[in-house]
This record gives sequence, C-alpha cells and structure tokens, in this order.
Amino acid sequence: MLTATNLTKKYGENTALNSLNLNIEPGEIFALLGQNGAGKTTTINCFLGFIEPSSGTANINGVSVKDHALETKKHLAYIPETVMLYPNLTGVENLEFFSSLAGFSYSKEELTSFLSKAGLQSTAHQQRVGGYSKGMRQKVGIAIAIAKKAKALLLDEPTSGLDPKASNEFSEILKELSANGTAILMATHDIFRAKEVANRIGIMKEGNLVSIINAKDISANELEQLYLQTV
Repeated sequence: MLTATNLTKKYGENTALNSLNLNIEPGEIFALLGQNGAGKTTTINCFLGFIEPSSGTANINGVSVKDHALETKKHLAYIPETVMLYPNLTGVENLEFFSSLAGFSYSKEELTSFLSKAGLQSTAHQQRVGGYSKGMRQKVGIAIAIAKKAKALLLDEPTSGLDPKASNEFSEILKELSANGTAILMATHDIFRAKEVANRIGIMKEGNLVSIINAKDISANELEQLYLQTV
C-alpha cells in the first residue's frame, strides 16, 4: 500500500532522506523512530506530495505520488501533531466539510457514527471544536480518515502532548483501523507506544533507515536500548 524505492531528498549539500526503501502492507502499522532531523517527517511529506523527492519514488497503492498526486491523495488521510480544524464549527460540521472535500456526502446519522467509531464521546459531537482537547481533535482526524475510506493513514507525532489515557485510546483506534485493512505509517518519538501499537518499527538516523525490527521480537526495554545505541 505504501512503497518507497530509493527515496532521496537533498537540500543543497544536506541529505534529509537517503535512498529509503520501505514497503508497508494493507493492515500493517509501521512506526518510524528517530531524533529530530532524522528524516521521519521528510518521509511522510514525500508520501503526501508536500515535497518532491530529489530521486527515487513514493507510491501509494501502486501509483506514483509525484506523477499522480491527486489520485494518490484519494487513498490517504493525514493526522499531523496538531490537527487543523475550524474552531467555530462543531465536530459534526468539521467532519461533514472535510469529507465533502473528498467527494463524500453523508447524513448526520452517518457522520455521528463515524465520530463515535473514532472514540469521540457523543456529548462533544455538537460542540464547537474550539473547546476540544488535543485528544478530541485527534479523534475527529480519525473520523475524517474513516469517512474518506482511506486505505493509508499517515501520522506525524500523533500522541505528542496526549495524557496516558488519551494516548492509549488513540492506540486502540489505530489497531481497529489496522484490523480493517488500513496501512498506517507513524512517525513518533514515543518508543513504548511504538512497541505497543506497531507491527514493525524502523529506526532512522541522519536520513538513513538503519534498523527494521518486528515489534513482537523485542521488549520495550530492548527497543529503548537499541534506539539509544543507534542514535
């Protein structure tokens, strides 16, 4: 579903991403770990089409992002560290607006169903988003992904700033999406959350993907030690 082949991004003499090769299957959660500047966000931005690679390709569902940007975006949903929503609109209204941009039209009942599936409490559906917590905004972002019928979900530091309860709720929702066949690429600093939610974990350093680990084959403490040794 998500494939990078020799994906490279250079800014002058600086190499932000160096010949990345990565394949993420439908239903797989892949977590990218690494320090700031390691290349995690650059990787995600290449898949989103926000930046053009210097060489190599990023494909979504077998389609080149560079050559068919609009087509690939139909398969994607993106949740950044801070989900940008319209504060004066309610959760339902935001969901209706963003799903309509993707070409979908839903009834109010369907929209509230998506918000509930994303874990947003029903009492918040008709409240203005300006009063939402970060965790609640993340859930609207998940609901947008569900409404768009996204085949791939890209996440950049999704649990940053969430309290442990909200972070755990978010992880459970990701597992449900994965079980329904969504491919998920998550850039994070949260080693223990990566171990808990991901099928595979990649460690990046200075634009290079230096390790790929099956999450079931390593403990959280072992992963932390490997990460510290690597970076």
